[in-house]
Amino acid sequence: MESAYLTLDRIDIRILEILQKDGKISNIKLAEEVNLSPTAALARVQKLTAEGYILGYEAKLNPKMLGANFVVFVEILLDKTTPNVLDAFSEAVVQYPEIMACHMISGGFDFLVKIRCANMEAFRHISGQVLWQLPGVKETRSYPVMEVIKDSSQLHLNFKSKVKAKK
Repeated sequence: MESAYLTLDRIDIRILEILQKDGKISNIKLAEEVNLSPTAALARVQKLTAEGYILGYEAKLNPKMLGANFVVFVEILLDKTTPNVLDAFSEAVVQYPEIMACHMISGGFDFLVKIRCANMEAFRHISGQVLWQLPGVKETRSYPVMEVIKDSSQLHLNFKSKVKAKK
């Protein structure tokens, strides 16, 4: 089965690249950047949104200015990995805004979570009042971040050679 992105052409990919960098770009400026009319550019964006390539738009906030500059990654081991325990954990973890990301992983632990908060004291509170209250948690290992070198949510769209040319 072919991947969904194979239906994108060079203009679609360029639109995605531009919007990823500047979600507030005006439709007129976007149209200029991709050499389309504003109507055609808007139609492309609407189609990319309807097809699920564009999930939404967010402002990138400054965590330091908002008191959330302390980052901790936490490995979580569950007591069991039965479907009901995994489901209960997954349903619970999404309820906590302090948890920025949660990934089920393979290896020595079951989940890796990313937490942002004000400081170590705030993390200790989150650890006791949130992490250890999640269903099935048996063990955690925490890794406070000393310095953030790169933190991006932008996808690398370097698959142009795999894109089918639309006629």
